[in-house]
Amino acid sequence: MSNEIVEEDHGLEPGQDNIRLLGLDVHNPVFFVSAVLIIAFVIVALMFQEASGSALGGLRVWLTSTFDWVFMLSANLFVLFCIVVAVTPLGKVRLGGKDAVPEYSYSGWFAMLFAAGMGIGLMFFGVLEPMYHFNNPPLGLEAPLADGELVAGAVPAAREMGMAATIFHWGLHPWAIYAVLALSLSLAAYNKGLPLSIRSAFYPILGERVRGWPGHLIDIMAVFATLFGLATSLGFGASQALAGLNELYGVPNTDTIKVLLIMGITCIALVSVVAGLDAGVKRLSEVNMVLAILLLLFVIIFGPTLAIITGFFSNTLNYVKELPSLSNWIGREDTGFMHGWTTFYWAWWISWSPFVGMFIARVSRGRTVREFITCVLIIPTLVSILWMTTFGGTAMEQFLAEGYTGVQETVVDYVPELSLFAMLADLPLAGVSSLIGIILVIVFFVTSSDSGSLVIDTITAGGKIDAPIAQRVFWAIFEGLVAIVLLLGGGLAALQAGAIATGFPFAILLTVMLYSTFKALRHEREVGN
Repeated sequence: MSNEIVEEDHGLEPGQDNIRLLGLDVHNPVFFVSAVLIIAFVIVALMFQEASGSALGGLRVWLTSTFDWVFMLSANLFVLFCIVVAVTPLGKVRLGGKDAVPEYSYSGWFAMLFAAGMGIGLMFFGVLEPMYHFNNPPLGLEAPLADGELVAGAVPAAREMGMAATIFHWGLHPWAIYAVLALSLSLAAYNKGLPLSIRSAFYPILGERVRGWPGHLIDIMAVFATLFGLATSLGFGASQALAGLNELYGVPNTDTIKVLLIMGITCIALVSVVAGLDAGVKRLSEVNMVLAILLLLFVIIFGPTLAIITGFFSNTLNYVKELPSLSNWIGREDTGFMHGWTTFYWAWWISWSPFVGMFIARVSRGRTVREFITCVLIIPTLVSILWMTTFGGTAMEQFLAEGYTGVQETVVDYVPELSLFAMLADLPLAGVSSLIGIILVIVFFVTSSDSGSLVIDTITAGGKIDAPIAQRVFWAIFEGLVAIVLLLGGGLAALQAGAIATGFPFAILLTVMLYSTFKALRHEREVGN
């Protein structure tokens, strides 16, 4: 059987509109417009830190309170779209054509999906978020604490909701966002032979106009969404790594040190970029996978093992039970939860979708659409449930069964970067496990920066995946710079504002992509794929 990419007479080739200048090979005008706007943002934000921080904070509040329905509705549509496509005859379409065969075994494919699902976010929020939602349960549930004392009757429901609300943010919805973009890109690249760029996903509705300004704007929006989504993750990672270094070794936790840390880790990412995919990010990803599994097993073994095992199943059931209520945005009174958490998360996942979606597309040729959606949705969701149950469940058990208040204090004082280390401090070998946690965050930082710069470079090089390394170096540097200016201009709140601001227009774009993807699938079904 053949596994060649299907070629169609659409007249579109990777890099056909590129300019080759001073050793660069970049798309005109996507690279230049994106680069100039990003450079201008960095300069202005550094010159007017206080004003930019205030503006970003105001923008975040306005977007989340005015357009919360856009994020909520679009994320729900992505989940429903994936389910409908998977259960209808459209699910029989094969990515790459009817004779295509998978390039990777199930074990290798699952491992890469697992790697894509793991990131700085799980390290940062894995302990914090379940405890936060336990303290402040959404949907009008009674708080389990009153004047610092446990309210016995409210504890069970708050505990269940704490985990269900957390899993809601890390389960089907984010992976449906990634799946929609990855599916659309896979159909465009492997079934149509189009360049691997975001604009290609809109070919079924725009035709050759994707080569003009409609396509340019789509790719520029994708660059901004990816860059700010990554910058948010890098900022979270730097804050958490420095908090751990402060706890273990007394390294001062100041803005200056955060900047130096981001610069240092960005330099390591540049070494990985220059080394290339196989020698750089691939090896680091393998190291990260081993360390993440070791840390997970360590907490399962030395933490409340039985509670973690039983919690995995009960938390999954509670998540399914609460899913309709948490997904609904109409008549909600818990706007603090919906705006401060859910809206931010959906915007963050949407801004990450070009990065993760393109990665998933590159490793999924040869799978049927039904197989693709089932595995992209279910496998990472189960991994997220296990991770949150292990880390968040351990923190809850420490507080409720042992009376250990370390994690609880980080939640009440809202120092989220310390939550993971506070949980590990109550387990054996805390120094070793905390050091592994810091290394994990740093390596996640490096691999995210390297992989993210590759994706942005592919977009700004007209879909070419073998563009000069200097271009990827440029984007890796500016990912670090954007993270720095957002941190200096308003800290974690500014990072979240950046993700929401770029995620909003891209949410609308992805919603339109649903129709484009449906047209592509229907065409493939009609031609007998």
